[in-house]
Amino acid sequence: MKKSVFFIFLSILAVQVYAQEGLKAGINLGLPVGDAGDVSGFSIGLDAMYHWEVSDAFNAGIATGFTNAFGKTIDTGVGSFEVEDVQFLPIAASGRFMPSEAFSVGLDLGYAIGISDGNDGGLYYRPIVGYAVTTGTELNLSYTGISLDGGSWSTINLGVLFNL
Repeated sequence: MKKSVFFIFLSILAVQVYAQEGLKAGINLGLPVGDAGDVSGFSIGLDAMYHWEVSDAFNAGIATGFTNAFGKTIDTGVGSFEVEDVQFLPIAASGRFMPSEAFSVGLDLGYAIGISDGNDGGLYYRPIVGYAVTTGTELNLSYTGISLDGGSWSTINLGVLFNL
């Protein structure tokens, strides 16, 4: 029994030490704008990133996630049709500048792989502003842009991110 408790204690301690290395995960809700707003009403996304401390005020790393934008029902006047959901898997380089303990500004830049049918993906960029509510929780506001062939996919997002 003592060995089990000791093992659990060491496991928790190891997770806490690892968490300080910069692994973060979260969720965001998005409002499609521009071309995306014509065919989608809202989106939900999952975020995951790992940042390394470059200096006291700057972190850099990698970011990924999954976004699902829910299609609208479009009325054409002679009938209506349902637009399928649009899904992306972004893979990006990520950087954050912290001008203070509570605020951060940054950019994720990479490629968003199109998951849904007929979606080839495109260049992905996401400027982001974050506010640390606690040492382990951040609220953020971001703009996601994906350059597609013949158009763009853009959302304004509100999210929460947790240090793991």
